[in-house]
Amino acid sequence: MSKKHPIISVTGSSGAGTSTVKHTFDQIFRREGVKAVSIEGDAFHRFNRKDMKAELDRRYAEGDYTFSHFSYEANELAELENVFRQYGETGTGRTRTYVHDNDEAEKYGVPPGEFTEWAPFEDGSDILFYEGLHGAVVNDEVNLPKYADLKIGVVPVINLEWIQKIHRDRERRGYTTEAVTDTILRRMHAYVHCIIPQFTETDINFQRVPVVDTSNPLVARWIPTADESLVVIRFKNPRGIDFSYLVSMIQGSWMSRANSIVIPGGKLDLAMQLILTPMIERLVSESKRA
Repeated sequence: MSKKHPIISVTGSSGAGTSTVKHTFDQIFRREGVKAVSIEGDAFHRFNRKDMKAELDRRYAEGDYTFSHFSYEANELAELENVFRQYGETGTGRTRTYVHDNDEAEKYGVPPGEFTEWAPFEDGSDILFYEGLHGAVVNDEVNLPKYADLKIGVVPVINLEWIQKIHRDRERRGYTTEAVTDTILRRMHAYVHCIIPQFTETDINFQRVPVVDTSNPLVARWIPTADESLVVIRFKNPRGIDFSYLVSMIQGSWMSRANSIVIPGGKLDLAMQLILTPMIERLVSESKRA
């Protein structure tokens, strides 16, 4: 951690909803006048799309059916750790963009499935904001939570996560349900061993729980709406969290445990604003004093 150059890390798997959380953070940054530099987990994939397919084929031929973007070895985690370390020490670093589709290709001038060149961060930022798959990894090679000042987990219950991923990949990327299902199955080993352990490292977890039937996510016609969901918010260290204030401000909320509050799904943005704004203000004010 670095008081002078704080880092916020948001971690969640594909379909978890981290992009929605990033939008809320962007609102807070804009309202509070915080200059944030953002990096995406995709930027630290080890392979472009063509090379990833070749690596998958090679591993399939060797009998490894578990390799995926969730896997540690499919990502440049040491490089990500270096970026976290460098930013914490100097407020500088570098990132790039993974180009997903034709719209992004037109924007960045790089074919889909490729990376842009590495580029340095803009000078004078207040906070580094990471959003991706591996923001709280601890293994034999890296320890990312050591460098992050605020770690957020976005963890919908798994059937909802699958529904969101299936719908997103079908509508935005043109995949069939069968293709997305194969991807989910292939990623399961790494999901259990690489993704899930991170949520014991996070400071706050947001877990969306649908209150409609999601028994068979492969045939669900719609993604459950916010009003058809509850959100469990769990604090790793509840010391200093004013739960009575939160319950009074968020209609329909209640405490389920000494470190957890449950809110209506439609109140997630409000809850995040109430919880995260003072935390961000504190990080920025401490960095300016430092």
